[in-house]
Amino acid sequence: MRRTLLGLIIAFITLAGCTEEAPPPASEPRPGGGIPEGFRSLFDGKTISGWHISKETHHGKTQYWVVEDGAIVGTQDKPGHGGLLLTNQQYGNFELYLELMPDFGCDSGIFLRSNEKGQAYQILNDYLPEGNVGGIYGEGIGGFLFPAKDFPKVWKKDQWNSLRVRIEGNPPHIMTWMNGEPLMDWTDTQKRLPDEGMIGLQVHGGTDRWAPGRFTRYRHIAVKELGKGENQE
Repeated sequence: MRRTLLGLIIAFITLAGCTEEAPPPASEPRPGGGIPEGFRSLFDGKTISGWHISKETHHGKTQYWVVEDGAIVGTQDKPGHGGLLLTNQQYGNFELYLELMPDFGCDSGIFLRSNEKGQAYQILNDYLPEGNVGGIYGEGIGGFLFPAKDFPKVWKKDQWNSLRVRIEGNPPHIMTWMNGEPLMDWTDTQKRLPDEGMIGLQVHGGTDRWAPGRFTRYRHIAVKELGKGENQE
C-alpha cells in the first residue's frame, strides 16, 4: 500500500496521467458473483497453496495470512508489523479479477509484477480517511500516485466489491474497473520493472496505516494471461 498521502512527491512531470478515453467495458462476473469466464483461479478457497510470504519487503513479515469463509484474510500480527503475500508464479501481461472487502482503517493493496522486495505497480486498497481504492501507486519505483477519483461512486460499503485490473506492455498500460465500472486508464512513460513479476496482496506496515484489530479480505482471485504488448519484442 502506499504510505500516507502527505510527504509523497507525485511525479506528474515524469509520468503520463490518465487518458480521457474510457477503457472498454470489462466483462462482468458470472451471475451470483464469482470468477468471470476465461479466467484461471489463483486461490482454491481453502488454503494459500501457490502463494508465499515475502521475506524481504520493508513492510514486515506478518504471518497472519489465513483462509476464512473462502477468503484470504490478512492483518498485522503485531502492531506495525505488515507484510506481503506473493504468488509463486510470475506473470507479465494479464488481467486480474478479485473481490475485496477491507475493514475501514486498513491500508492494503494489490501488487502487479512485484519482486520479493515488494517493488511493484500497486493498485490501491487504502480504505482510510482520505484514502483511495482502485488507483495506481509506484511501490518502491518512484512513489508516484494516481488516485481513482470516482471510486466512492461505485464502492459498496461493508460489502464485497469486484476489482478487475489489466496490465500490458512495458512501459505498462494499466486499466482498472470496480464493480464493472471503469476507474483508471493510465500508461507509464518508462520501463521500471522486468516484463514479469509476482502478484501480491499487502498488509501495510506501521501503526498509522493499520487500525488495531482490523482485517483485509480477498476472494475469487483469478488471472487471464495475455500475449505480448505492442511495446514488447
